Amino acid sequence: MSEKLPENPNTEEVDLGQLFNAIGKLFEKLFRFIGSIFKGFFSALIYIIKPLVVHFKIVAPIFVLMIILGSIYENLKEPVYYSDMVVKPHFDSKYQLSNNIDYFNSLISSGDIDELSYIFEIDTTRASNLISFDLEAGPETQNDLFVEFDEFRQSVDTSLVDELSYPEFIKNRDLLSSRVFTIKAKALKNDIFPQLQEGFRKTFENEFSRFQKSKRDTTTYIQRQALMKELSRLDSIQKTYLEVLKNESEKNKLSLGLDAVMPLQQEKTDTKEYDLFKDEQRIRRALSELDVEIAEENTYFEVLSGFDKIGSIDRGIKRRYSILFPLLAIGLFIMVFLAIKAFSFIKNYE
Repeated sequence: MSEKLPENPNTEEVDLGQLFNAIGKLFEKLFRFIGSIFKGFFSALIYIIKPLVVHFKIVAPIFVLMIILGSIYENLKEPVYYSDMVVKPHFDSKYQLSNNIDYFNSLISSGDIDELSYIFEIDTTRASNLISFDLEAGPETQNDLFVEFDEFRQSVDTSLVDELSYPEFIKNRDLLSSRVFTIKAKALKNDIFPQLQEGFRKTFENEFSRFQKSKRDTTTYIQRQALMKELSRLDSIQKTYLEVLKNESEKNKLSLGLDAVMPLQQEKTDTKEYDLFKDEQRIRRALSELDVEIAEENTYFEVLSGFDKIGSIDRGIKRRYSILFPLLAIGLFIMVFLAIKAFSFIKNYE
């Protein structure tokens, strides 16, 4: 009769060893793949830079020459001036602002000086000096963004609150999500900027913003009338309770045998009067909040920082020709070299 052989106790250890070996080989292939990617990028970078080193005697004089030419062109070219205006639009006039910025730039591109002169109420000579307008969000601090995120969480459905994090909220914001905007104007004259504010005033006060303001004022008026009516009703009730207190006081003097009952009735009356007092304070706070809302947004926009009387010279990278010319020359040299190499490879390919 054959006996049952005992199971091999090392089987589980062998299986675990094979598993760890497989995982180790997988990571080894992954690291090798990542290393090959970095090696490929490094090889491509060296291949691009190589012609600059090989032909250094040609590249260096061209580089110096482009710096000189760029500096001369930069000094000869008429300077461009810029100035910023920070505004806070109300009644959704920011949408018209964004649209009008594009419209102004299109007028400048098409050379429609007469329309620009009419919009900004300046002469055509000054209007011809306008170069461009840019609209940027902000300036905004982190505290401003946190407050905006908290208000957004309170305004959306509770089921969506937990699904949106602060980084996602910031990532999904666009230009028009901001409450404060910076308008950057560029021109060939440095004293034109203060005269441009009137044109933007017309931008903010448009048909849609006037409708929004009218709707807000009508809604506020209705709310105020309702609160005043409720306040008048509470005032009448309070007078009634004062009469009740007066009558109870007189009864208390005439009926000395009811001393045990009257304190309880007096306490109950005082309690109702206190509730009416709290309701009155609530209504008055609501009226005060309406007044504050109207006071804070009684205009179509607020100028937080106006255009400077004298603009600053634009020294952005786009106008630093002493830097752009050498970079363009080097880029063109590398592209020609690569094109020659590609042509030679295709020609000799079999």
